[in-house]
Amino acid sequence: MVVTVRSLGLNGISGYEVSVECFLSGGLPAFDVVGLPDAAVRESRERVRAAIKACGAKFPVSRITVNLAPAGQRKEGTVYDLPILLGILTAAEELKPLPADAAFLGELSLTGALRPVTGVLPMALCAARMGIRQLFVPAQNAPEATLAQRITVYPVENIAQLVAHLTGDAPIRPQTPWTPSPVSQALPDFADVMGQENVKRALEVAAAGGHNVLLIGSPGSGKSMLARRLPSILPDMTRQESLQTTEVYSVAGMTDPSHPLVTRRPFRSPHHSISAVGMSGGGANPRPGEISLAHNGILFLDELPEFDKTALETLRQPLEDGVVTITRVSGSLTLPSRFMLVCAMNPCRCGWYGHPSGRCTCSESQVESYMRRISGPLLDRIDMHIEVPSVEYEAMRRREKPETSAQVRQRVNAARDIQKRRFAGTAVSCNAYMTPAMIGEYCLLDQAGERLMKGAFDRLGLTGRSHDRILRMARTIADLDGSERIEAAHLAEAIQYRSSNLLK
Repeated sequence: MVVTVRSLGLNGISGYEVSVECFLSGGLPAFDVVGLPDAAVRESRERVRAAIKACGAKFPVSRITVNLAPAGQRKEGTVYDLPILLGILTAAEELKPLPADAAFLGELSLTGALRPVTGVLPMALCAARMGIRQLFVPAQNAPEATLAQRITVYPVENIAQLVAHLTGDAPIRPQTPWTPSPVSQALPDFADVMGQENVKRALEVAAAGGHNVLLIGSPGSGKSMLARRLPSILPDMTRQESLQTTEVYSVAGMTDPSHPLVTRRPFRSPHHSISAVGMSGGGANPRPGEISLAHNGILFLDELPEFDKTALETLRQPLEDGVVTITRVSGSLTLPSRFMLVCAMNPCRCGWYGHPSGRCTCSESQVESYMRRISGPLLDRIDMHIEVPSVEYEAMRRREKPETSAQVRQRVNAARDIQKRRFAGTAVSCNAYMTPAMIGEYCLLDQAGERLMKGAFDRLGLTGRSHDRILRMARTIADLDGSERIEAAHLAEAIQYRSSNLLK
């Protein structure tokens, strides 16, 4: 008799249904798992055998064949332990036929207890789409699974508990849908930063439109401090954005069981020694890299020239497309990577080029060589090039309290609301992601603006890409000002953010 148990698998961060087919036949006792299993799936045979005996059931003395369909899709991980066990027990008539609308997933211990697995949210979302109404998962994964909604999630502690539920002896109480509670930990506030008002304004524009930023300044000028306070002025994530980000973190095994939904925009700050694979994702079993973990949030690269050139160049395609495609022999994988890129760097190797103290020891050729570590195509994809001056003594001793992040955030939210209405019904969420057609529609210039843009184009040697990015920034500045049209003043401010003397 062939018994089919419904389960789920992962392809990147997308779930798909897996049918676990179990067949018991005569012949010499054997236990085979087919359907392109990896080493972890093949090892499930011993975990299943021990778990069945531990829960008091009899392991069938038969030839057991387990097929994981679709057989052409590679199966990875320990998620199939539970459905394999249930398929064997049902085929051996130790259990009654399983509900047709139920799916099972989980890793088994040798004692029959269930251990948590990764990627539960994307699998639960797939289950809801495939018409599955009951999902049985390890107890620690149950709160995360409820985020999918439209399905009943049962938290399972061990096999004995599940068997008692399936036989009707002791039903398992469904998991209560998880709801987010206020996060108590406060983010670093802009009020901590004394002076640097021009830079704060630039970061406000960046937050309002989702623009990429490069901060250039000497050591101690506050580049990292400002960048780490940028999340405090970003708008709240929508539920859809939270689910998208949580899917990535779930696959990476980085969700918090007590707070499974990512409700704060990610802030990823990898060390400059990171490899290209660590940045983009991949490996033998491809997993999300930093650019995917920063999805819907911020990727902060401190000391930008110190990063490996190959790692930096992996950013070029994701910055344009919002996705990263990883190609391996086994196939290709596409991961989301829509993030704000925030970078910080010194103007030279010693860090003091252009400082009022005159302590720079670098020659002009050394400064140019240091700057050339960043490729032109990557710089062209960064909207704003901001020089961060040294903090003046008077600013450090100023008694009036700087503007708080909450005050700045109100203006950012107002600008984002304008953009939300403007792009309603499209996949575009903010000005930074406007298509060329949208730029032609929403970024019209008057005669004064056209003259200003033409002068900047010729003087600064702008490319077509940088021309469009300036227009997107100008649109954001106009939104912050509550203006329907892009005025010359809005455009002039946007051009200013692309005209750093240090990058010429």
